[in-house]
Amino acid sequence: MMHVERFRKLMAFEPVDRLPVVEWAGWWDKTVARWHTEGLPAELTDAAEIRRHLGLDRYLQHWIRPRGPGCPGAPSHGAGIVADAAGYESVREHLYPNPAINADAFRPWGVEHERGEAVVWITIEGFFWFPRTLFGIERHLFAFYDQADLMHRMNEDLCEFNLRALDEFCAVCTPDFATVAEDMSYNHGPMLSKELFDEFCAPYYRRITAALKERGIVAIVDSDGDVTPLIPWLEEVGIEGILPLERMAGVDVAAIRRAHPRWRMLGAFDKTVMKHGEAAMRREFERLLPVMSQGGFVAAVDHQTPPDVSLDTYRVYVELLREYCERAVARRE
Repeated sequence: MMHVERFRKLMAFEPVDRLPVVEWAGWWDKTVARWHTEGLPAELTDAAEIRRHLGLDRYLQHWIRPRGPGCPGAPSHGAGIVADAAGYESVREHLYPNPAINADAFRPWGVEHERGEAVVWITIEGFFWFPRTLFGIERHLFAFYDQADLMHRMNEDLCEFNLRALDEFCAVCTPDFATVAEDMSYNHGPMLSKELFDEFCAPYYRRITAALKERGIVAIVDSDGDVTPLIPWLEEVGIEGILPLERMAGVDVAAIRRAHPRWRMLGAFDKTVMKHGEAAMRREFERLLPVMSQGGFVAAVDHQTPPDVSLDTYRVYVELLREYCERAVARRE
């Protein structure tokens, strides 16, 4: 079974020959730097090529960014570049590039995808994430109350850009899934209320998910932290799954599956156990195996593999991942 067929069938809860063997998030730069001292060829820096070298399945991701090359950057992490409507007007000419993508760059992806050799996904920025990058973390949270009109304008502009970007990408290659970058939860749950989500995010989500569904693209939200309370909100607006399901935030994929039987999930493998070796990693896979066997779930590191994991240890992880991806199918049969 080719990669594309396998992924699509798994997401449809249909039988597959094995589960996908993939690390969806790539690796920390410090992890790759360490591995370069441990035998990873120095010329390998691209995530897709590192996946190929390590024997993982072929997955290709493109993040469609609404900031153009001339957009000013924030002075520090979490700081913003916009304080008010006048500030937004001053940077808007540097936002929402047209065209949104360089179509020629993705034509080779379309060829691989058409042959079934590479699962393709796009990431778009979401309606919690993007205004935060403009306002900065603190100002963004106040803006829900103090600058509601501006927040809606940002999200309307973003929605129009994302829809245009989707049209452009699909003209070259229709992705198998799309992730919406949000990070709207932390380890105690969502950073906004259901009321704020319904007012400022839900209307735009519905337009995006309708366009994705029309093309057969699985709609998945990317949010760290405890995402469990978010799932019903996301289901209401047409989202079909979530990643990375961080164990350290208390996420329990078995509980999620019981409450949401058709919910798609990617991730969930506790990255903090990897450094402890094979036995610890095997115990973690045993925890996940019952849900892996039920379909709709791609088990993978629950964020990026940290730099305390050696290349040799990671190779053991890949061997175990492949073993349990096969065992999950055998268990289901």
